[in-house]
Amino acid sequence: MPITFDQHDVQLTFMHKLPAGVTFLERGWLSSNNVLICDDAHAILVDTGYWTHAQQTHALVAQALQGRPLTHIVNTHLHSDHCGGNAHLQQGYPQVQTFIPPGHAPFVDQWDAAALTYTPTGQHCPPFVKTGVLNNGDCLPLQHTTWRVHAAPGHDPHSVVLFNEEERILISADALWENGFGVVFPEIEGIAAYDEVEATLDIIEQLQPRLVLPGHGAVFSDVPEALARARSRLAQFRNAPDKHASYAAKVLIKFKLLELQQISIADFMTWAQASSYLQLLHASYGAGMAYTDWVHTLLAGLEKAEACKLTHDGDIVNL
Repeated sequence: MPITFDQHDVQLTFMHKLPAGVTFLERGWLSSNNVLICDDAHAILVDTGYWTHAQQTHALVAQALQGRPLTHIVNTHLHSDHCGGNAHLQQGYPQVQTFIPPGHAPFVDQWDAAALTYTPTGQHCPPFVKTGVLNNGDCLPLQHTTWRVHAAPGHDPHSVVLFNEEERILISADALWENGFGVVFPEIEGIAAYDEVEATLDIIEQLQPRLVLPGHGAVFSDVPEALARARSRLAQFRNAPDKHASYAAKVLIKFKLLELQQISIADFMTWAQASSYLQLLHASYGAGMAYTDWVHTLLAGLEKAEACKLTHDGDIVNL
């Protein structure tokens, strides 16, 4: 049962039939999509959205569960838009078990916001606790159906995807969307990761999913076309790294605008100065421009694309 969520209500859509026990919660871009997988004994939520939407996420999950307890949280990776609701749901369901990819597990135990990328992105994630980790080849604890974990580095070095082997349904997180994939964050830090993106796309192709439940956007079934678009985008980034840098910087800015909706330019520049990822991108691709001028150029590009508006009162408004 796919469910599309906006700020006002929940709408049911029936474009793609999902197996019994699988509920797809389509969100916007601030929060990742959520997938709820249930059998008689388990209710597993894959990804929990951004922290500012935590109450909405809880309400959607409770509506879908109809009084049943949530038994597990599974995170495909630990970007704030995928695990920001963990802490709230752990409070609401005290017995819930939470499983994460292993790469960042020590930083969750220590709660190192810098190592978890929340500080460098200028984002926030309330601290949560983990129960265990998702290793490559593990299966979710479900009866009569196999959802297998596959390592999927690239967008994040520790990301995973989940594949239902009987129904050939892929929960792709940010490794594959209908029109591309997520920012390749290791590249921001100067760590080569385009080969990992390519390898993950190859893994997805080998799995031959008939249906993909992405981390953002709608469910889709034309997987060969989506893979072709993703590979074309990857080739563009390889050939022109500055295009990926500009894309990454605009995504970071747009995400903050989605969170705040409106902010003064002065306050925004204070946030931008504190974002080490933006600082890294400017250092490598700023073409000799002063940092503030470079950020204003990015804002102008977003305004031209009608993604934001700069007001005469000195505010930036999300569109």
